[in-house]
Amino acid sequence: MSDETVIRQCAPTLAGIKSGNLFPCAYDSRAELEEEIRAFNRSYVCRGLCLLPLRFGEKTALLYLFRPAGLEKDLKNTLARKMLQQAGYPDSSGACVSRLVRRFRESEEFPHEIGLFLSYPPEDVQGFIENHAANYKRIGMWKVYGDEEKAERLFERFRRCTESYCRSMQRGLGLEQLAVAI
Repeated sequence: MSDETVIRQCAPTLAGIKSGNLFPCAYDSRAELEEEIRAFNRSYVCRGLCLLPLRFGEKTALLYLFRPAGLEKDLKNTLARKMLQQAGYPDSSGACVSRLVRRFRESEEFPHEIGLFLSYPPEDVQGFIENHAANYKRIGMWKVYGDEEKAERLFERFRRCTESYCRSMQRGLGLEQLAVAI
């Protein structure tokens, strides 16, 4: 797992403006990738970051980089709590992450509530689920069913952050310098 991949795929989470990002990661050895994940967590837990494998394919894993403190705040939203409760999730954010990991590992189906773990607006996650991904108002990093202007501001903020982090990486800064401590 390269620092470049993490920076390109997770800049808003590294910057602390988003609770989490999903990204695919190719690997040759599952054991080696698992050790890289453990090493990442040892190095970056002090900065408020946690990296988890959600699913392993034959040569690609789906990884989830998140900020537990930010996720806890996101999941306190009334609508988010209600949706997670209806989907069988427990009350605490830590237990919710454990349940999410189990959902990914127990089924090939993609749990659509994942948007709540990625700082997507709960009304957009609810709209996506209720409309079966149809009838959206706008599409960007996610399908928008609620406040289009708010979503557009978030899309732009995340895009600018990613561009800034990629420029910083091209100037020689690495993950160590770009992962903000929160």
